[in-house]
Amino acid sequence: MSDPRSDLMDWLRDAHGMEQQAEAMLKATAARLENYPEFKARIEEHLTETQGQAERLTQCIEARGGDTSIVKDMTGRMAAGMQGLGASMASDEVVKLAIAAYHFEHLEIASYRCLIAAAEALGDAEVLRLATATLAEEQAMADWCANWIPVVTRKFISRTANDQSAKR
Repeated sequence: MSDPRSDLMDWLRDAHGMEQQAEAMLKATAARLENYPEFKARIEEHLTETQGQAERLTQCIEARGGDTSIVKDMTGRMAAGMQGLGASMASDEVVKLAIAAYHFEHLEIASYRCLIAAAEALGDAEVLRLATATLAEEQAMADWCANWIPVVTRKFISRTANDQSAKR
């Protein structure tokens, strides 16, 4: 039989690995954006949030006597690298990056909702506080992405129509 506190620790490690993946993706995305300064600025802002999220998760895991999963962290970083490579080959790279950011934010939202439910069920106030605060940051970024996708798409089309560099 599984121990619910062990499951919670696994989910915390999963979230940490996910934040490591997000950090790698955000760094790669920001480095590639040349003609979309608003997009780049928001990505860099969320990168700072993401680094804080990963640090809070590390502290939470260590406070419970655990450590982060090297395998999950490395897997996440490798997945981010592959996603970046795939987007960089597309002629509409910036649009693909905006869609990928929106998609990934929803993965994070689902993970933090899981942590909130587990923390409530187990009476873990620290995880509840951490997951609730992080969920708010992820929802704000997802909302921004939802509003940004049409903007970046129109800018991409306009730049392409005017023979300007549009890819990134």
